[in-house]
Amino acid sequence: MPGGGAAVFDLAVIGAGAAGMMCAAVAGQRGRRVVLIDHARRLAEKIRISGGGRCNFTNRDAGPANFISVNPHFCRSALSRYTPADFLALLARHRVSWHEKHRGQLFCDESSEDVIRVLRAECDAGGVEWRMPCSVEAVEREAAGGFALRTSSGVLRATRVVIATGGLPVAQIGASDFGLKIARQFGLKVVEPRPALVPLTFDAAAWKPFVPLAGIALEVDIATGEGRRAAAFREDLLFTHRGLSGPAVLQISSYWQPGAPIVIDLAPGMDLAAQLLAAKSGGRQQLGNVLAGMVPRRLAEQWLAATHPGQQAQRIADLPDHTLRQLAQGMQCWTLVPSGTEGYKKAEVMRGGVDTRGLDQQTMEARNVPGLHFIGEVVDVTGWLGGYNFQWAWASGAACGKAV
Repeated sequence: MPGGGAAVFDLAVIGAGAAGMMCAAVAGQRGRRVVLIDHARRLAEKIRISGGGRCNFTNRDAGPANFISVNPHFCRSALSRYTPADFLALLARHRVSWHEKHRGQLFCDESSEDVIRVLRAECDAGGVEWRMPCSVEAVEREAAGGFALRTSSGVLRATRVVIATGGLPVAQIGASDFGLKIARQFGLKVVEPRPALVPLTFDAAAWKPFVPLAGIALEVDIATGEGRRAAAFREDLLFTHRGLSGPAVLQISSYWQPGAPIVIDLAPGMDLAAQLLAAKSGGRQQLGNVLAGMVPRRLAEQWLAATHPGQQAQRIADLPDHTLRQLAQGMQCWTLVPSGTEGYKKAEVMRGGVDTRGLDQQTMEARNVPGLHFIGEVVDVTGWLGGYNFQWAWASGAACGKAV
């Protein structure tokens, strides 16, 4: 065998997650000799635990506008060439049933295992060889071209290498910074990674008045940033003992910058000031009871106690108009400055990663390192909550698999 006894492949894919398996399957079915390497003992654990065990595998509406990157146009090519309809066609061929939840989110009817089974079968159809569990200790360029991979299973050689090792969240299932280290080793720039789709936390003393709200969930409008960096969502918010979570906060966390405020409308779609002023006319009710008819009672009572102490028990008829307007403004433009996030232990994805300005958008290949490709979450392309990040995995994996 060539290469001093080492196994030789056209393509070595490091990372057997969503993007890695898609890439390996596509390349293998095009006749390439592919090896898929992963250090985990159990295949695709992140797919398995996603979507509450049913895998929110894509979003019907996925497009470039649903992704964040320093280089926002990079994702266009791959997303246009492998769409949600393409993945649905793949599931149909394997007779996997699915359903749609709100806002275009698509889930398996049965289990995340269905998606893993499909990807495994597609890899097998392409004759992909597996090395798992197998850790990669080093990736080196060879003088004659191609790469040598020193692994726990021996040396492998490949004409091309694909890094599909994911991001930093969920260390307990094997997440690591391996992909970022490889990028830096070969001279690629890295956009500073940080947790995304993650709960926000607040200073303990400042948050203490709101701790009793833990467990309350409601739909809100939430926003942060200014100008080009501005972002806003209408989603469900969840109060926690340490801060805020729920889809609204996970979404906005990807845009939030440390030290910046977030602005929350706790009564979206209402003219709260007008309703309070209308209730004042001839009203004998206490302010807290009136407000409890507009937002959840626990929220009305505790929010008033924390922000307007002493007014909760006052009759609404006795309060000046300007006080009611200020209260409504405070509840519909509640401005808070988070102290941080719950970090990678609670984050769903990583924002940042390999700088896409150093990659070819058609092939995912490093411009200055022929034969080295990066796909999936390790790349600086981060999707919204709701299946978008899986769609990037399928699209970037397919683009790379078709190009190698």
